[in-house]
Amino acid sequence: MIKTALLGEVVAMAIDTLRANKMRSALTVLGVVIGVTAIVGMTSLIRGFDQSLRDSIRQLGPKTIFVAKFSGVSFAAGRDFAELLKRPNLTVGDGRAIEEQARTIRFVDIWLGNGGPPTLARLFYGGERTKLLQIWGTTENFISANYMAMESGRFFTGTEVQHRRPVVVLGQTAKQSLFPNVDPINKIVRVGSERYTVVGVLEPRPSVGSFNLGQDDFAIIPQTAYQKQFGIRAVRFDNRFEHRSILIAAVPYDDVPQEQALRELQEIMRIRHGLRVDQPDDFDLVTQDAALRVWDQVSRATFLALVVISSIALMVGGIGVMAIMMISVTERTREIGVRKALGARRKEILWQFLAEAVFLTSMGGVLGIVLGTAVGVAVHYFSGFPISLPWWSFAIGIGFSAAVGIFFGMVPAVKASRLDPIEALRYE
Repeated sequence: MIKTALLGEVVAMAIDTLRANKMRSALTVLGVVIGVTAIVGMTSLIRGFDQSLRDSIRQLGPKTIFVAKFSGVSFAAGRDFAELLKRPNLTVGDGRAIEEQARTIRFVDIWLGNGGPPTLARLFYGGERTKLLQIWGTTENFISANYMAMESGRFFTGTEVQHRRPVVVLGQTAKQSLFPNVDPINKIVRVGSERYTVVGVLEPRPSVGSFNLGQDDFAIIPQTAYQKQFGIRAVRFDNRFEHRSILIAAVPYDDVPQEQALRELQEIMRIRHGLRVDQPDDFDLVTQDAALRVWDQVSRATFLALVVISSIALMVGGIGVMAIMMISVTERTREIGVRKALGARRKEILWQFLAEAVFLTSMGGVLGIVLGTAVGVAVHYFSGFPISLPWWSFAIGIGFSAAVGIFFGMVPAVKASRLDPIEALRYE
């Protein structure tokens, strides 16, 4: 009970001292406020972006396996980009081989115009035209493989793919540009130089961070119609010819473990590419889990960088706290001498100055949390950028600020507690 009362008295004295020096206290705590604001504000934005991106990755589908020439999985593994470019391009034959030979795969989608230099074209209707959009050639399985939904109309059928029917499914960008107030179904549009009938419109795709990153800038036609109009052998890109690359999406049966399907796909692709046992894969197999693991690496590095940058601001603030507390000890030397002469023990003097430092930095932590939260909310309000305010970001802010007070306040507190009372009373 006595110790509790003593602690309360020490804290009260620390608060009174800080009230008497408001301007100096405010300037002292400024660095801590900036550091904690950075931690809370940036954490709210990074966590919001992280959740948004994870939601987008989950749109790939929990079981879909993408076969690609290369992907972020290769970059995360540290592969050289120049070496990745030398890999052989995937072909329609690869997709057909998987469809025919893989016993674990329920259906396959062959996605032309993706996985390499994009195929770009404008769409025209009446006097309206779109900006350059990506044109994809797919099979009838595109919707199921990519877990996308129709806003209106339908997707094209296997018969339309087989007979090269000139039908097109629009993304939201094309729909809004050509048919802002009109039902586009069964309208005739021109894709580049060819005429197509609109059979459906896809729902908006999820955007990362609520940014318009061109996620809806596309139109989809049957892959056979794509081959007829654009070809699949070569495309002019950056003043040279590159073979078109193809993305293959394979969806296993529901009762097949994904690892088993991955092994079978790997075996088929290695045989088709003529790889020896000692040669590494010259293709990537990408799943939702693999994409999430790659992003985990990026997000951890980003968060670590945030902590380091914020720690610098907190360290600067802590140095300021130590400097001000050292000045305070010098200014209050006679006061310390009087308190010791009246019976104050060394421990009580140390706790008083340490409490002042911790209270000062903790107040900076609270102000930083408020300002950091306000920054995140303001960015979300004005830009729509997603935010997340996890409780642990507040705990980190308070914990860091209190730790700064203890660490940088210890030296002045120890100095004050060790002052000789007689010398202190003589101090002018």
